[in-house]
Amino acid sequence: MNAAVDGATPLPRPQVQLHRLEGFFWVARTGGYARAARAFPYPITQPAVHAQVKKLEEELGTTLFERVAKDRMTPTAAGQRLYDFVRPFFESLPTVLRSVQGGEYGGELRVTAPSLLVRHLIPGWIRELHTAHPEVAVHLEETGEDAIALLRRGAVDLAIDHLYEVPDDVATMEVAALRPIVAVPRAHRALEDDHVDLAALEDTPFVAYAQGLRARELQFAALAQHDLAPRSMLSGGSAETILGFISGGLGWSILPWIDGEGPDGAELAWRPLSEPDVRFPVFAAWRKDTPENPLLDAMLEAAPR
Repeated sequence: MNAAVDGATPLPRPQVQLHRLEGFFWVARTGGYARAARAFPYPITQPAVHAQVKKLEEELGTTLFERVAKDRMTPTAAGQRLYDFVRPFFESLPTVLRSVQGGEYGGELRVTAPSLLVRHLIPGWIRELHTAHPEVAVHLEETGEDAIALLRRGAVDLAIDHLYEVPDDVATMEVAALRPIVAVPRAHRALEDDHVDLAALEDTPFVAYAQGLRARELQFAALAQHDLAPRSMLSGGSAETILGFISGGLGWSILPWIDGEGPDGAELAWRPLSEPDVRFPVFAAWRKDTPENPLLDAMLEAAPR
């Protein structure tokens, strides 16, 4: 029943100004007023951002942030609820504006992928995209941190990687698969016509991924499967670095590689690792709450099949 009919006085609706919501969004996203001012898409001072948030709190009659450190702010329960509501709007606004300004497919799509895929999967994909939509700009970066975290933060529109788990808030499409290969110096005595004699690698240094990388765990699981315990090791942060060691004759490695392919190089050779028979799917991943984005749709339409 209508409150006015009951005789109750309805609560006044707050008159919230958009620029104050924008200031609130950047503080919540960056965790502080100074960081928010630096992150704004246009010049603004820290006191101006602070004033926007304080005015918004006055309009709403509630506290939106609490200080958890000298330079760190975190949303209150009310602030988190408001942030969850406004975040998709402010994160998608630049893409929408670019689309409006540039036509249906105009604008830039932000994509992240690990170095292996950046070099060996993405180039052909982008060529296919530009054949159909030459006006689409793709900003591609190598993944420097958790791809899902980048998606959730709105730092990228699309992440391309092997995902060990797919969260409920992320949509995916499989675009490739990785399988393990053994890479060795081309002149190594362990290299056979159709395989690598792993036993002959016992005295050769193993080149592993750096500590903390999931791929390193998979490498050591494969070593254990074959009862291999290398006597010495080197490590690198990417597949390209590891292959550089191998090309220089400094060691050998087990690497995930795009199914059916292998690394190129005059000084190295590779063979598939037949046991265990493991397949790692590669996904294109995007947030399920992503607003309609013709750039993303075009990229997915051009994906490898």
